[in-house]
Amino acid sequence: MARRKKELQSVHRKNISMAAEQLFMKKGIENTSMNDIARASGYSKATLYVYFKNKEELVGILVLESMQKLYDYISSALKQSNDTKERYKEICYSLVKYQEEYPLYFKMVLETINIDFESTNFLPEEKETFLVGEQINGLLSVFLEDGINKGDFRPDIEILPTIFSFWGMFTGIIQIAANKETYIVQSMKKDKMEFLLYGFELLYNSITAGG
Repeated sequence: MARRKKELQSVHRKNISMAAEQLFMKKGIENTSMNDIARASGYSKATLYVYFKNKEELVGILVLESMQKLYDYISSALKQSNDTKERYKEICYSLVKYQEEYPLYFKMVLETINIDFESTNFLPEEKETFLVGEQINGLLSVFLEDGINKGDFRPDIEILPTIFSFWGMFTGIIQIAANKETYIVQSMKKDKMEFLLYGFELLYNSITAGG
């Protein structure tokens, strides 16, 4: 009986989360109220508060899920090959897939992540999100260090600044490709993936040992 109840609670939380995701994508987080989420999910506002303390907790949970999904995508990509460039390509493909499948999550992981856990004024999900982010940085750090040790990457690159710089450039290229696809096709005579591969190749060459 307890297991059945727990399963039902999980279903209700998921239904509410999915409705919130759709609204956040359409209206933005700031412009979406708990009343909006209640109407869209088919639950009463009182029921929403049974499963989530407030909108901030709901957003925090979605941000955590977005970071966990990102970890899974990158972790899987790195297992596809031992070759440095092939692993790099797999990371790129995984980020493109992540944006296409979870556009809201893609935007969420670009937002500010709380790193101040000295006070008690933070959500548990915020700390978990930070820790998952550190795990992602750890995966990418090992990837870059392996590339340096193999002689594929320049030995002078700084690991964490390189990760953050590439993250900014990756996300920018991917978001532009998603938003400006028609322009890219008309003006550059490239489809979205051709444009992305061109950009990814430019970035890769910037840190290669021969670059």
